Amino acid sequence: MTDVTQDTAAGFDALKGLGTAAAEEIVREPKIDALGRSYSTGKRKNAIARVWVKRGTGKITVNGKDVAAYFARPVLQMMVAQPLNVSDRATQYDVICTVEGSGLSGQAGAIRHGLSHALTHYEPELRKVLKPHGFLTRDSRVVERKKYGRAKARKSFQFSKR
Repeated sequence: MTDVTQDTAAGFDALKGLGTAAAEEIVREPKIDALGRSYSTGKRKNAIARVWVKRGTGKITVNGKDVAAYFARPVLQMMVAQPLNVSDRATQYDVICTVEGSGLSGQAGAIRHGLSHALTHYEPELRKVLKPHGFLTRDSRVVERKKYGRAKARKSFQFSKR
């Protein structure tokens, strides 16, 4: 029995040295296509955005329109441009995206998510800048479905005693 405990202790000591090799930083390679673009998909609520990033002057195009024409509210325009502003790349990249589904708020969130991922594909070192702001995390909240016997997802019909 003592031999088993000694073997186990020796096995654990051998495993302690393995932790340092696994803790090394992962080296990420840029993912750029033949046209010099980086692509990613972003999602929020029921909106899906396909985003392409390439070197340019900072122009953002959404479904063939300028971002100011597509998103009338300044809050949504700011939300779309956040990954570029945080990483100080607002005038270095052109962004072309197509988005469908959900409403304008969900679409803006999907574009922000896709743009953040596309930037990390183009410049992998930007991951350290974008990750703490939560731009790389997919917001998984969606609308709860309506249940039978209920007026909405949780609301009940009016109760009548008689």
